[in-house]
Amino acid sequence: MRFRKRSSHNKFKKPPVQHTENKPAHSEAQLSPNIGSNLQRIRQALGNSTDIIIREVRIGKDGEQIIAILYTDGLADKNVVSDFIMESMMLDSSLSSDVESSIQTSSHVFQILKDYALTIGDIRDVTNFETLYNALLSGDAIILVDGETQGIVASARGWKDRGVTEPASENVVRGPREGFSETLRTNTALIRRKIKDPNLWLETKQIGRVTQTDVAVMYIKGIVDHKLVEEVHERLNRIDVDGILESGYIEELIQDETFTPFPTVYNSERPDVIAAELLEGKIAILVDGTPFVLVVPALFVSFLHAAEDYYQRADISSFIRVLRYTGVFISLLGPSLYVAITTFHQEMLPTSLLIGLAAQRESVPFPAFIEALMMELTFEILREAGVRMPKYIGAAVSIVGTLVIGQAAVQAGIISAAMVIVVSITAISSFVLPAYNMSIAFRMLRFPLMGLAASFGLFGIIVGGIALILHMCSLRSFGIPYMAPFAPLIPSDTKDTIFRLPHWMMITRPRLINQKNVNRRNSTPPRKPRE
Repeated sequence: MRFRKRSSHNKFKKPPVQHTENKPAHSEAQLSPNIGSNLQRIRQALGNSTDIIIREVRIGKDGEQIIAILYTDGLADKNVVSDFIMESMMLDSSLSSDVESSIQTSSHVFQILKDYALTIGDIRDVTNFETLYNALLSGDAIILVDGETQGIVASARGWKDRGVTEPASENVVRGPREGFSETLRTNTALIRRKIKDPNLWLETKQIGRVTQTDVAVMYIKGIVDHKLVEEVHERLNRIDVDGILESGYIEELIQDETFTPFPTVYNSERPDVIAAELLEGKIAILVDGTPFVLVVPALFVSFLHAAEDYYQRADISSFIRVLRYTGVFISLLGPSLYVAITTFHQEMLPTSLLIGLAAQRESVPFPAFIEALMMELTFEILREAGVRMPKYIGAAVSIVGTLVIGQAAVQAGIISAAMVIVVSITAISSFVLPAYNMSIAFRMLRFPLMGLAASFGLFGIIVGGIALILHMCSLRSFGIPYMAPFAPLIPSDTKDTIFRLPHWMMITRPRLINQKNVNRRNSTPPRKPRE
């Protein structure tokens, strides 16, 4: 696989910036053997925040060993802290007298706590304040012992989350109803439920100097190209920002091209879609705090495919896909063709239709381009208002506003009835795209194409279409041509593009994405029914 050099405007060309220069000096300091000094430093660093709970207890034969337990209220599970940490050290009667005596005299108190006291599963050591703050503010519990220069981080994360619900942005008639949530560990578990393979690897890193957001990279070893994995890690490591609040931050910072309306990073909030992409040899990027998971590399055809295409029969899925591609064509070129034909190429219309359109436009004071521009802008404003309004009144206001404004504009002689029909069909066709960000790209491109149609007619549309195709063919997503398998043409990969062939005929994975483990299944045809 060949990765293209990024252009000069791409921010990844600069060398990575060290993140330590903006961190407070006290965060890099090592823990002190004096537990009082450590607690005082923690309180000062966190501004004596009231949600930071610090509990000091005594253990040992005569209670001479002081231990401090710290956790963040609301992020840590109080039941875990109480039952598996505090109760284990304070009330556990299983500690023998020899062990209690060793707790007083031994310098290896941490090993004794791990072996005899703590019943929690996931624990690790901490030696500096930077790691301590990160773990404490992530929901873990911290255990500090007087006289020791290291502490214990115990996994106690238990904040409230939204849970697994049906995704709102990707509805299907047939298929799983579960969607990702805002919790990273829940999302990784949903994917592992789909792919129970030890080769499904997960690597986690933290991005954002202030937010320290957990970002996970997930792929299937043996199927994914290792060069693609290295490229993803390289781009993620070069990100140097204060905070990552949503996966859209990551998407914009790792994309190949900045000045293009087309998305080059795919996203979904459905675990079955992400699992299918992983089986193709792609890489999933999960960001804590958002239900939208990124997938790279992304091809143009991926944005026009829906999860339901693979749950229906091949003939039904192919028919739906043809309708989808037709809707994309209408969404992009519908108003432009109407403007070009009614302005420059009236001879293409039947005489009766031409007379009817002329009669409608007799009282309209604006040319067709101005009509289309006003109607498109009005509809886009109504659509955006419907999204931002409260859920219960947004849809009603959008429908009523569209009908009232359209009817009033026709009666006032500002807009012709034919233009209302064209704009309505165009708006409805734009909703057939499963990917919302690709739908926005076509909505944006609709306006310059209308300008070309108003200036040069069908010749302007053809020139604009050629320029659009050339631009799309020049795009790459992590080194993979954006228009594959059409450009370059790969006949073996066209089995799942405009048409979807039966599953037993799709034997190989996409060739440009996967070059190691190319076979999905054996080449034997399905067994025929018994006569």
